[in-house]
Amino acid sequence: MTDGPEYDVDFRANPERYEIGRGEEGVFKIEPYKSELLDLWGYADRETADEAGEKIYGKYREYRENDDFPGMDMARKYLQMGYTRAMRYARYPGGQKYEDGEERDPEHWADHDKREAALVYEVWWETVEDDERYQELRERHRERHG
Repeated sequence: MTDGPEYDVDFRANPERYEIGRGEEGVFKIEPYKSELLDLWGYADRETADEAGEKIYGKYREYRENDDFPGMDMARKYLQMGYTRAMRYARYPGGQKYEDGEERDPEHWADHDKREAALVYEVWWETVEDDERYQELRERHRERHG
């Protein structure tokens, strides 16, 4: 995925234009999902992650009920991003991996609240990844749309 006019697309109306991409690619650009998911997402601590994970997973279930694979995958990406962002803050003070242009050594655990949030998101993320319906629709999307 690249920056450009393709992000002017309503991916719910045009699911064939959705590219799965790598990792969390597109989370801040793919509409209408960004508008539906971003405000639900947070990772300050375990409580925030519990609430956010539950809400995002609720949206995932809605998308699943409607066979909306781009929505399902975007919800998965937000859960994954909750894990990766929280873990970065858990391991690096202030979330900063680099200092003076060089990668810092990670700490175990620089921020225990963020570690707890990461562990919560990890469970939600794995729940989606392990969902047979998600796997089926992902494979079907790849076969049909690359």
